[in-house]
Amino acid sequence: MSVKTPIKKGTAVQKNYQTSKSRAHRGRTTPKKSKPDPASQAREAAFGLPDAVTVTLAELAGELQEGLLALAVGAGLQVLGAVMETEVTGLAGPKGKWNPDRVAVRHGDDSGEVTLGGRRVPIRRPRVRSADGTKEMQLESYELFSSTELLGRMAMERMLAKLSTRRYSAGLEPVGRAVEEVARSTSKSAVSRRFVAATEQALEELLATDLSALDIVCLMVDGVHFAGHCCVVALGIDTEGVKHPLALEEGDTENATLVKSLLVALRERGLDVTRPILCVLDGAKALSTAVKAVFDHPVIQRCQAHKLRNVKDKLPDAVASVVEREMRAAYRNPDPLQAQAALEELARKLDRTHPGAAASLREGLAETLTINRLKVPPTLARCYRRDFLTTAGV
Repeated sequence: MSVKTPIKKGTAVQKNYQTSKSRAHRGRTTPKKSKPDPASQAREAAFGLPDAVTVTLAELAGELQEGLLALAVGAGLQVLGAVMETEVTGLAGPKGKWNPDRVAVRHGDDSGEVTLGGRRVPIRRPRVRSADGTKEMQLESYELFSSTELLGRMAMERMLAKLSTRRYSAGLEPVGRAVEEVARSTSKSAVSRRFVAATEQALEELLATDLSALDIVCLMVDGVHFAGHCCVVALGIDTEGVKHPLALEEGDTENATLVKSLLVALRERGLDVTRPILCVLDGAKALSTAVKAVFDHPVIQRCQAHKLRNVKDKLPDAVASVVEREMRAAYRNPDPLQAQAALEELARKLDRTHPGAAASLREGLAETLTINRLKVPPTLARCYRRDFLTTAGV
C-alpha cells in the first residue's frame, strides 16, 4: 500500500495541526505563507518548480533501512521526475486534454542520466517534440541535472585532497545500495579523464585572467619540479594579504628565457610593472635577471628558506643545526645592520672549517634582509615573515 504525502514548496510536509480551528471565524483556513526568497524564485523560474510534489513513501522502504541520506536521495529522484513532468505539462499541456495553444507534444520517454553525489545515475526522462513535429525540444530541468560539470569539480577537489583515482568511490557519500548498483563514472579511468579535463580548463582560465584590477604589492616566483618537469610558478599578494595564483610556465630548468616569457605574459595581461613591487625569489640568477628586465622598480627579497637550505647542504649534520639556529636568530633581528653583521660574523667563522658554506652564506646576503630594511611595523612583522620572506607559498 502506498502512502502519499504532499510536500508544499517552502515547507517540509503539510500537517493538519498547522490549520487551527480557532482561525475559522476569522476566515483563514490555511497557514500564513512565509515571505518568498528572491534567489530561490529565480532558480525555480528557470524550469518552473511545481507547487506540490507527491512522494510515494512505500517505494522508499528499502532506502529508509539504509539511513536518512539514502532516503533523501530516493525522494529526490522522485521529485526530479515530478519537476520534469511539470515542465512537460507547461509545454504540452495536461495529459489527455486538448490544448490548442500548446507549443509541444508528448513523445514518450527515453533513458537518461543525471549527476548525483559524484556519480552518473540512470533515469527515465520524458520527451517532447515541437507542435509541428519538426524538432526535439530539450527540457531545461533535465539539462540542469544531467550536466557533468559538477563531476569534474568533484574529481579535482578529491585529487587535490590526495585521494587516488582507485579510491575515488570510497570518498563519495552513501546514496543507497539501489542507486550505487546502477551508478557509473566512478572507475579510475573515468575519474582520471575528468580530472585532466577539469585541470586543463582551470589552467586555461588562470592564464586568461585579466590582472589589471589586482593591486599586487608582492610577487613570488619559484620553480616547482614534477616528475622531471620544471614549472615556474608566479604567485601575487595584494594589499589585503590575499594570494593570487598568476601564471605558470613549463620547462626543463629555471632559465632566464623561460622566466622572462612568464613575466612578459603577466605584463600583457595587465599587471602593472611600472611601480615598485616586492619580488621574493630563490637564489637562481635567472629569476633575478628576468625580473630586472621586465619590472621598472623591482625590490628583491631573497628567500630565507632557500638560503638556509643551501648553507645546510654544505655542512655536516652536527654543525648544520647550530648554523641554522644562528641564522634564524639573525633573520629575526628587526635591525638590518645588526642582522647583517651577525651573518657576516658567522660566515667568517665558517671560513676556517667549511669555506663552501661560508661562500654560500655570503652570496646575496644583503637581499635576504630586504624586508628588515623596509621597517615593517611590529604588528605586521609576523605576517610579512610568513608570506614575504620565503617562496614556500608557491
